[in-house]
Amino acid sequence: MTLVRKFLSRDLSRGEIAILAFFVAQALDAGLTYWGVVTHGHHLEANPLLASLMWSIGAGPALASAKIGAACCGMVLHLTRVHRIVAALTLFYVCAALLPWIWVLHTI
Repeated sequence: MTLVRKFLSRDLSRGEIAILAFFVAQALDAGLTYWGVVTHGHHLEANPLLASLMWSIGAGPALASAKIGAACCGMVLHLTRVHRIVAALTLFYVCAALLPWIWVLHTI
């Protein structure tokens, strides 16, 4: 059964829900980060490694490479069946990346 069919029939396991939530969090962070740095400048990015990569190769390629790398690491965790870690990382990501971006972009 494909993942799409499982999603539509609401027959997903907890691990599949965790990895899908992780991917959604990564995509939302990429979108919010891109919006923030393109609109207000690279100085808004709090991660110094990502900020320097943005200065070197641009916001789009830097974010794409960082998010693809994060998604690959998340998928490795999923495939090794450590779904609680994926879920915990997703929750941490929402609190440490998404909520701050939403707050910053709302207040600027």
